[in-house]
Amino acid sequence: MSQPIHSELIEVNEPAGRWAWLSLREIWQHRELVYYLARRDVAVRYKQTAVGVLWVVLQPLLLAGVFSVFLGLLTRSIPHEGVPYPAFVLTGMTMWLFLAQALSKISMSTVDNSALIAKIRFPRLVLPLTSVLQPAVDFIVAFLVLIAILVAYGVVPPIRIVLAPAILLLGAATVLGLGVWFAAIAVRYRDVKQIIPFLIQAMVFVTPIIYPLSVVPSHYRILYALNPFVAVLEGFRWVMLPHAPSPGLLLLVSVTMSAILIVTGLLYFARAESRFADII
Repeated sequence: MSQPIHSELIEVNEPAGRWAWLSLREIWQHRELVYYLARRDVAVRYKQTAVGVLWVVLQPLLLAGVFSVFLGLLTRSIPHEGVPYPAFVLTGMTMWLFLAQALSKISMSTVDNSALIAKIRFPRLVLPLTSVLQPAVDFIVAFLVLIAILVAYGVVPPIRIVLAPAILLLGAATVLGLGVWFAAIAVRYRDVKQIIPFLIQAMVFVTPIIYPLSVVPSHYRILYALNPFVAVLEGFRWVMLPHAPSPGLLLLVSVTMSAILIVTGLLYFARAESRFADII
């Protein structure tokens, strides 16, 4: 860490915010800290691994391959939006891996940076925010590979692919809203570390990753859409696959849930952060 950044970190005042949005100005004032932490995470991700970028590409491909093989007998009965089933699953897996990785990193961001919290005063919300950036970099790499594979399968993404960044932002906001709840709770209760992997595994089966929303009975879809990840996955397929249906009004349900999560999560985090240094 360079000396100018170190000096700035020490001089930051203790966050006093009772309301989350009041600390946003502090976060902007310390954007160099955000950049430093994000750069650190990306550097660790790609410099201290054996396969680096290759794993970002292999992970969705391997998972899509596994589901395609083991569900191969069912692919005739499972709709897959007019594209080969492996391409359908790979599209869902590409977005899901971003959501799962971001949720895991955000949820543990306070605990993983406990030494920083205990020694240095800075807006604690910086930690969950920067935790989204490294998974986003992974997603961009996987997204480019996804496009190439879709084209190889003869699937040309529609013009609405230009909306992919908006879906990515919706996904980032959704995991941030849920993750900051866990990040604040994890400071006091370390059981969160065991809960998050279980939650991610369970969400695979209640989120349209390996199957489309259309297989859910119509009278359950509103309830199903209360899962905020539904809008993200269905929206991503809609922008990537030419024959995928629009999520329609169900998108509004999931987006509303995402908005509730992020507003309440930020409020709770802001109320709890002043006690982090004492508890952690």
